[in-house]
Amino acid sequence: MSFQLLVFALRRTALAALLLGTALAALLLGTAMAAQSAAAQAQPALSAAQRAAAIPVLAESARLAPQPITDDRGKTIKLAKPPQRIVSLLPSLTESTCALGLCDRLVGVDRYSDWPASIKKLPVVGGGLDPSVESVVALKPDLVLLSHSSKAAERLEALGLPVAALDMKSQAGVHRVLGQLGQLLGVAPEQGAERVWRALQAGVADAAQRIPAEVKHSRVYFEVSRGPYAAGPQSFIGETLTLLGVDNVVPADLGPFPRLSPEFLLRAQPDVILLGNRSMQAATAYPGWNSLKAIKGGHLCVFNDQQSFTIVRPGPRMAEAAHLIAQCLIDKAPRKAQGGR
Repeated sequence: MSFQLLVFALRRTALAALLLGTALAALLLGTAMAAQSAAAQAQPALSAAQRAAAIPVLAESARLAPQPITDDRGKTIKLAKPPQRIVSLLPSLTESTCALGLCDRLVGVDRYSDWPASIKKLPVVGGGLDPSVESVVALKPDLVLLSHSSKAAERLEALGLPVAALDMKSQAGVHRVLGQLGQLLGVAPEQGAERVWRALQAGVADAAQRIPAEVKHSRVYFEVSRGPYAAGPQSFIGETLTLLGVDNVVPADLGPFPRLSPEFLLRAQPDVILLGNRSMQAATAYPGWNSLKAIKGGHLCVFNDQQSFTIVRPGPRMAEAAHLIAQCLIDKAPRKAQGGR
């Protein structure tokens, strides 16, 4: 074989090998992409409630200088730098701080704060309304979050501690306080308050979509605690009931959480009764309890303690609360002919 023919043959062999390698690479890449796509389709999507309940890790890029706010006492709170040691004396504020991505800044909580699970290892400084001031001071916080109703605010401020009193009493109040908390803690709105609020709204809307048409406009009674104290239409729970498309038997003019007489249920005759297991212990003694149509028909939902805490606390878990109420209605509400009231 001549030298030119030898060179030509070698070139053809090399070209064939190159083409074969390229084809194999393309085949392998296509197979990997198909497998990745199939895996993505097989993986269940998170529900809106699950997304809302997720605890994020706040990126450094989302952290800003704290902005002054006016709290619910009318006092202006201005911090020189983002707080690194926060004591929260209200479960809704504890949960909101974590939802904003700053759970790691909490160094102490009140005895009722129990979500997320990671905070259970933190020091407990007593009740939110009457905490141990000495225990709070010992934690050396650079910010204390509490309710407007707390008796400790003035004493803590007298000892030189920054205090912010913030209460959530409606869904608009939740949105407002998330924003104020984000400003005070130095969290950019899109990574903090607005992100949480959008997820919360999406979760509630998702719960509403699950309610069957024949359950819409069921007449509902929600007992918040013994007394009985009920959730009125103006309360954040009442607002959730409205968004779910059911009717509250408690008149709006009685206020957000009115104390009612035990005979109220006999007059109201709701289609569905919702209450916590602690309230249930007292409710069975209400006059005419066993004669109520809802009780005789089995249209009763009793929530355990953890479910009750989720529902009766305003804050970032209201989407989860909406899903708990929605499931109750799906399981227990009497079905009506579509278009019937």
